[in-house]
Amino acid sequence: MKLHFKKYQGTGNDFVIIDNREHLYDLLDVAYLCHPKFGIGGDGLMLLQNKVGYDFEMVYYNSDGNISTMCGNGGRCMVDFAKRLGVFDGHTTKFLAVDGPHDAIWDDDFVELKMQDVTQISRRGRDYVLNTGSPHYIVFASAIDTMEIVDEATLIRYNNEFSDEGINVNFVEILNGSEPLQILVRTYERGVEDETLSCGTGVTASAIALSEQLALADGDYTIGIQTPGGNLVVKFHKEAGTYTDVWLCGPATEVFSGEIDI
Repeated sequence: MKLHFKKYQGTGNDFVIIDNREHLYDLLDVAYLCHPKFGIGGDGLMLLQNKVGYDFEMVYYNSDGNISTMCGNGGRCMVDFAKRLGVFDGHTTKFLAVDGPHDAIWDDDFVELKMQDVTQISRRGRDYVLNTGSPHYIVFASAIDTMEIVDEATLIRYNNEFSDEGINVNFVEILNGSEPLQILVRTYERGVEDETLSCGTGVTASAIALSEQLALADGDYTIGIQTPGGNLVVKFHKEAGTYTDVWLCGPATEVFSGEIDI
């Protein structure tokens, strides 16, 4: 059987995306398809499916084959994929993901994705733990571009607290602590079990943690994000320790399309 797919990337976070509205592909060897040597290669695989009350549903799998929590860069790529299939008209859409409904704004290959509100942030010493659709651990450090982050991250991801469920680990360097706010982020992703070039929920969590780290006053903020795979922007409203109107913004790019025997 031939599997038709498209390969997408959002700031270097790459995905295999499949139109599954006819439910033709319900039993897939995701780990094989995401394997960079034997399959197509990707940080994850997504299925576009019909969903009553929404323009579509996004189903996301990590590259290890396990169903995953929310993927922000994946969501942005899925919006572009759906738009080019004619799934929704105009520039706005509403879809369902594993963490709930999401609004998005499409503008050619630039997608703004509304993320879930964040109401709880906890501390682990000088570090932060929060959930932006996926769980994230945030470490502020300097000179992270030269760090060997995988070794550092695995000590956190596999410690007694997080080993069962896993957690994504982000290392954040403050490039500019005043307007315009800007940070550099490198992320180790569970399920991939390695560093990825970018992580949408990770940079969202890092931007919110920056607000806590700098004790920013309540208000509206725009944070510029550099990742190894490219640049993103996170916008949010902060009020009394709660973060609402959170948006992840950046490019979503089709790399190639093809088919593979399954």
